[in-house]
Amino acid sequence: MAVASGSEVPAQSPPEGPASTSRALGGGALKIVRGFLTLREGSIIVVAIVTAVYFSANAKNFATLSNFKTLLPYFAPLAILGAGEVFVMINGEIDLSIGAVYLLSPFVFYKLNQAGVPLIPAVVLSLFVSMAVGAINGFFVAVIGISSFVTTLGMLFTLDGLTLIISHTAPVATPGTSALHVNSFAQVFGGGTYSELIWALGIVVILQAVLTFTRWGVYTVAVGGNRLGSAEAGIRVRLVLIRNFVLCATCAGLVGILEAVRAVTATPDPSGSNDILFQGIAAAVIGGTLLRGGSGTVVGALIGALFLGVLHDGLIIQGVSANYLDLYLGLAILIAMSVNVYVQRVRTGSGLG
Repeated sequence: MAVASGSEVPAQSPPEGPASTSRALGGGALKIVRGFLTLREGSIIVVAIVTAVYFSANAKNFATLSNFKTLLPYFAPLAILGAGEVFVMINGEIDLSIGAVYLLSPFVFYKLNQAGVPLIPAVVLSLFVSMAVGAINGFFVAVIGISSFVTTLGMLFTLDGLTLIISHTAPVATPGTSALHVNSFAQVFGGGTYSELIWALGIVVILQAVLTFTRWGVYTVAVGGNRLGSAEAGIRVRLVLIRNFVLCATCAGLVGILEAVRAVTATPDPSGSNDILFQGIAAAVIGGTLLRGGSGTVVGALIGALFLGVLHDGLIIQGVSANYLDLYLGLAILIAMSVNVYVQRVRTGSGLG
């Protein structure tokens, strides 16, 4: 039958078949992979997994339960330090004093306990001292207007010196680590095999929820993105800054006590505390927190700390000389950050930034 003039013949859709179905599935998988990689934490998760797989294949006894237990005390403290640092860095600031707070806190705890304060109240009071340090940092930055780099660097030297003075440069036995307390206090506060991991996961979950779902988190991101605009919108910018410095110092003080309990002794070693300071900051940055402020993630700090832990542990198991360890760590951090920067550009270009 002839088709009437001027009538349109409906376009025929291409036949469905195995090839088109396979293309559709491939395209869907590609979208999922792209969507994962463009997550803020996506790139460092991939880097951490690739690093773990490499060491599992090339380092004997890496992928074992006993080695995982060895890894925990390294990355869990960095995760807690990084989690606190994230809040300060989202504001476009930095806290260099966390290493000194980490160093001072166990000695405050020791002095309080020696003065007759019970273990738990001594921990709480030690954390209050850490909070006071954070409040002083925040005051100088938010109210006086001194750069956070200068303020916290000065506080770093001040607290390092104070620790050496009150400790007389001598290590002390951490209270609560004797056989009498080992099944109670010590097991909770760092002495148990998984206690630091539990603290780290709990703190990361709570702080990520605070950052994502509360006004505290919303105001933190807003102040980091546009401080003047936030003030004009009615946000108390100074309060937000001080509060985040207090949080950061509290996390550092807690880590100091956890590590002192795990090690059974507290040692006044500023070089060691300064090393953990930079690794805590590195965990936050590697995890996707921007140094210029306005963006960050606590979960990313946890993954960044895990990456550093896996890298450090794997290199040691492979028998890398201590002379080369920092070299390889530094190069690996640069590579991981390069991947992060590239992925951030992809996120911005795809409208996900």
